[in-house]
Amino acid sequence: MKITFSLIKADVGGWPGHANVHPDLIKIAEGELSKAKKSGLLIDFHVTHCGDDLELIMTHNKGENNEKIHELAWNTFKKATERAKELKLYGAGQDLLSDAFSGNVKGMGPGVAEMEFTERKGEPVIAFMMDKTEPGAFNLPIFRAFADPFNTAGLVIDPSMHSGFIFEIWDIHEHKSVKMKIPEEIYDVLALIGAKSRFVIKRVYPKEGGKLPVDEPVAAISTEKLYQIAGKYIGKDDPVALVRAQSGLPALGEVLNPYAFPHLVSGWMRGSHNGPIMPVGVKNAICTRFDGPPRVIALGFQLSNGKLVGPVDLFDDPGFDLARRKALEIADYMRQHGPFEPHRLPLEDMEYTTLPKVMEKIKDRFKELKD
Repeated sequence: MKITFSLIKADVGGWPGHANVHPDLIKIAEGELSKAKKSGLLIDFHVTHCGDDLELIMTHNKGENNEKIHELAWNTFKKATERAKELKLYGAGQDLLSDAFSGNVKGMGPGVAEMEFTERKGEPVIAFMMDKTEPGAFNLPIFRAFADPFNTAGLVIDPSMHSGFIFEIWDIHEHKSVKMKIPEEIYDVLALIGAKSRFVIKRVYPKEGGKLPVDEPVAAISTEKLYQIAGKYIGKDDPVALVRAQSGLPALGEVLNPYAFPHLVSGWMRGSHNGPIMPVGVKNAICTRFDGPPRVIALGFQLSNGKLVGPVDLFDDPGFDLARRKALEIADYMRQHGPFEPHRLPLEDMEYTTLPKVMEKIKDRFKELKD
């Protein structure tokens, strides 16, 4: 049986500031999705948050980009926004960039990661959610999980994985995509995805000869860019990802292990700083320190005919304590740079800035260099 696993998120109001999601918004979302489950539109669902983002995890058999599923998410976010406005929550409805639903939430503000696939005898799926960062923040951990043998032993010792995978990479500046083979094109892939503000891994597919159908993705990442959609800064993209594990794919621990390294990502305060991504349990997915540091949570589910068995809060584990301590040390180090790069982003990546106005104000004071 083919199942569609949809993860759709939006910031519809922070409590307080950009820190958290108010319980009323969680309750509203649970109520709306519960009605959809009773009507048969959804098979199952789970509602959570990461920082100030409301996260809707849904299973159904309607396929990707289904209008009814996306309209359900949109209407849920709209209803939560109404309550957010009543509570005067910060940035109420900030990720909803249109007044009316137009058949699909893509390009309308919310972030979307979806996969349609044939459910296996055992089907573990991990839902990753990040706050205060960009879609490219998933490049490094997804690459390590599916392409780095120093992380994923299965690439060496599991015959069903030994031939590698196919990465679908999006150029989010030029709105183009390319599919590339791992390991054959590994250096070319790294040349692209190392530039994480432009090239992002969108999907990962199996290759011929493995255990899984080649046309069914095994990982999917949201690639929405709120800044480009809106034309001005309204919030960081706060990406989400879905990853399947085991039986011809990286094991659960191989998928999670890359997050033991708190790599630097763009975002943090005002979407304009570099900082470490810190893996935390849901209870600690509250961004307070300089609106951060950026957080990532991971909820693990076992699928049973589309039913969500779980979640297990996978980063609520002392195995990631050292990563959290390292992240805080890195945060201290980066913060001491204040408004200087590399803590502040390079000018071409700045989204929340008065610099254009400053340059306009003093443009006539600039003189040609004499030597």
